Parts: sequence; structure tokens; C-alpha cells
Amino acid sequence: MSLTTDFIVELIRAANEIDKLTASEKNRLLDRAAAIIRDMRGQVGIPATRTRADAVVELQVVAASVPFGRRTNEQVKAVLLNAAAMIRDLHIVLDTKTVIQIGEHIGS
Repeated sequence: MSLTTDFIVELIRAANEIDKLTASEKNRLLDRAAAIIRDMRGQVGIPATRTRADAVVELQVVAASVPFGRRTNEQVKAVLLNAAAMIRDLHIVLDTKTVIQIGEHIGS
């Protein structure tokens, strides 16, 4: 398996065993996932955004709130699974060398 695949498995396993994780472990996984997604997005040409609607920002917000007990295990589980899916999708895009072009919408 690749490092990416190994991390996807780690995220899914963590989500399925969320009750066994400490706040520090949850925080570390979420921060790592955010960094990996941000890096992979850069590799495929998806520009970084800092809006609340960005899933990476959501990961960072949840990661920051976990040590303070502001997120339930179910919320963290959902975010971990979402991160695993994003990394999987980005990994596929990178492996297939799919070109992504992002531009302004013209028309209307």
C-alpha cells in the first residue's frame, strides 16, 4: 500500500473506533488530514481558499475545538470519514493524471 492509502485506512479505522481515541489523537489526525488535503489540492491545481465553506477549514475548526470538548464523537467521526473520502478522491485524480481546470463561469 502507498502512504496515502495507509493514511486513508488509518482515518477510517479511527472513525470506527472513535471512542478509543484521545482528544490529542483526534486533533493530530484532523490536522494531518487537513495538511495532506491542502497539499494534494495544490498538486492537482485546486486553489486554496480560506472560506468557511472549504472542507479544509472545517477540518481545522473541528481539530481546534476537539481538545476543548466542543465536538461530539459523532461529529469527529463524520469529519474523519469526509477527510478520508477527499484524500481518496484526490489520490485517484493524481494517479490518473486528470487535469483540473478552474476558471470563472462565463455566460448567463
